[in-house]
Amino acid sequence: MWDLLILDPMINALLLIYDVLGNNFGVAIIVFTALIRLITFPLTRKQQMSTQNMQEMQKSKKWLDMQKKYAKDKQKLQEETMKLYQEAGINPLSGCLPLVIQLPIIFGLYQAFRVALADAPLQLLDLGRHIYPFVSSSLIPLDSKFLWMDLGQPERLFLPFLPSFGIPVLTILVVISSWLQTKLMTPPSPEGQGGQMSQMMTIYSPLLMGYLAYSFASGLALYFFVSNLLGIVQYAATGRIDWRNILPWGKKQE
Repeated sequence: MWDLLILDPMINALLLIYDVLGNNFGVAIIVFTALIRLITFPLTRKQQMSTQNMQEMQKSKKWLDMQKKYAKDKQKLQEETMKLYQEAGINPLSGCLPLVIQLPIIFGLYQAFRVALADAPLQLLDLGRHIYPFVSSSLIPLDSKFLWMDLGQPERLFLPFLPSFGIPVLTILVVISSWLQTKLMTPPSPEGQGGQMSQMMTIYSPLLMGYLAYSFASGLALYFFVSNLLGIVQYAATGRIDWRNILPWGKKQE
């Protein structure tokens, strides 16, 4: 069932895009990422709207009065905060949704890259089992080179003056872009357990993505980075992006 619904469609979509784009697997991954973002846009848009509603609510007089009234009673503040969220139909943990949506895509892509970039005879036979009849088998084996990367291997950039140490450029970019996307799309954290979990997501989600980008095929890291950038662009297109969310001194000046 996994192969039928996830793995085979991913492999064949990548092969078709690879064929159309002149056998450039890196560009195929970028275009594939854009298509995934487009398909999942209704879900991410719903999450973005929930985030916007939360941000608006936390600027309301009712919210600010509640913060002052229960400033010395954290438990009561947490209770009243959750009531307010329920009344407004807001889930304070909605920022976790993008990661949840991406999990089956991440697992599927990891397998798709491993299968599609086969070069050994037995691996090529296995790849043949996943290819649809209308997809040309002449594309195999695929060219896995893109820029300085072998997309089937973990990404490292080796510089002439530092030949013994590979710099994980994509991993660094993935961590930065993941943190930036999470920070921009996560509203100010409420008090209590919900706020603590939200803050933990802002820290641990980018680190998890960075670990996956560092450990697995660079094709997956390229997907992460492009997906993060497109996610930020999608959110910015709503006109509600506030760069002060990442600038602590900007908030102090308000």
